[in-house]
Amino acid sequence: MLVRVTSATPWGIEARPVEAQVDVSLGPPRFRIDGLPETAVRESRERVRHAIERSGYELPPRSVACHLTPADLPKQAPYFDLALALGLLSALGELPAEALRGRLVCGELGFDGSVRSVRGALALAELAVRQGMRELIVPAGGAGEAAALGQVAVIPVRSLSETIEHLAGRSPVAGAHATTAATEPLATGLDLSNVRGCEPAKRALEVAAAGGHHLLMIGPPGSGKTMLARRLAGILPPLGRLESIAVTKIQSLVAEHPPLGLISRRPFRSPHPGVSTAGLIGGGSIPRPGEVSLAHGGVLFLDELAEFRRDALEALKQPLEDGEVTVVRRRARIRFPARFALVAAMAPCPCRHLGDPRHECRCSPQLLARYRARLHRHLLERIDLHVEVPALTLQELKGPPGEPSAEVARRVLEARKIQRRRLGAECSAPTNANLSTAELERFCVLEEGARRLLDTAFERLKLSARAVSRILRVSRTVADLDGSESIRASHIAESIQYRSPDRRK
Repeated sequence: MLVRVTSATPWGIEARPVEAQVDVSLGPPRFRIDGLPETAVRESRERVRHAIERSGYELPPRSVACHLTPADLPKQAPYFDLALALGLLSALGELPAEALRGRLVCGELGFDGSVRSVRGALALAELAVRQGMRELIVPAGGAGEAAALGQVAVIPVRSLSETIEHLAGRSPVAGAHATTAATEPLATGLDLSNVRGCEPAKRALEVAAAGGHHLLMIGPPGSGKTMLARRLAGILPPLGRLESIAVTKIQSLVAEHPPLGLISRRPFRSPHPGVSTAGLIGGGSIPRPGEVSLAHGGVLFLDELAEFRRDALEALKQPLEDGEVTVVRRRARIRFPARFALVAAMAPCPCRHLGDPRHECRCSPQLLARYRARLHRHLLERIDLHVEVPALTLQELKGPPGEPSAEVARRVLEARKIQRRRLGAECSAPTNANLSTAELERFCVLEEGARRLLDTAFERLKLSARAVSRILRVSRTVADLDGSESIRASHIAESIQYRSPDRRK
């Protein structure tokens, strides 16, 4: 008897449907599974066999053939254990075949018949909706995450026998309910009011948050660069529902424990400078998201930027340009979202004291040139805001508290609302940093004084066309923060200040 069970396998942050076909017939006793790598076949077969026997059922001496289709789709074996076991029991007459129709089943089995969690429950729920399924049967550990989608009935199961009782209608399992949004508590003190001095850098941080611009801070140790970077997530607007779903799906693939619901707080990632290219961008034999994707919707902080591997920094070009990364393997081409706010920090020179009045810089011109050459020009061109963060004076350290993050976040949110109204709700990235050339011409209306200042800067600073576009995007953000429809000379002047001399060509 041939039985079909719908299951799924992860594909990037999405899920692909897989049909488990199970056929039991007379013949020499054997248990064959096609469609998985050889090692995975052996492991899955043993898990299924032991789980069925420990659940109180006997496997008669029959020929069992299981096929996972499509065969050419790379699959992760544990996802299909529960579907294969149910299909086999149905083929043996222990479970009505119609009970499996309209249900998507995923879960790893233990030898004792327990159902263990699999990653990507939210992606499985989205797939169940697209496939028109009436129920999604998943391990109880990930059911809260799947139920957060709220568009399909999610059945949390803890064992194979419990799943059978539910499908047979003898003891139905209650559907899981969406839990409250999963949040990580902010570390205490992560408020801009705790940062003394650094007013120009705080302003640059606000502009970066308001327009979705990338930021590079240059200064000696102890000047406050890391403190500022860690506070950027606190002034960004709250995650929208689509952003929250994407962030949750990504975290579900790598987190040690699955999220209990939709994640509502923007992520903050700070990889070590020694991170590999695969660790930063994503990769592996089974492609997994890297740091740029784990920072999707939030902040990617690269401290000591010049110490990162050059090939890793060069690989940042695609996510900075496209908002996604593509990982190519022998049988897979997978895209991961990677739209984040980049904040980078670096010392001004190898000895870290260039421009510090309290310490003498001992770097030779040749050493300084080699240090700056570590940074790829294409990377620097994609960072709109460059700001120097000088060492703090004693007066600044003793000064009054700064403006709280809540006030800055309010202005940032208002500026983001202006951009969304301007670009339309259907725009996937409604921020000034992503304005196209046509949108620049349409939305960046310069007053006469602003036009004259930009023309003068173009000639005297020998700006390139790319540099002018960057200045206009930042100026549009400064004007939005100012509540101005047109761009004034003061907005252009502030934008020009955020450009460093080595990016003017």
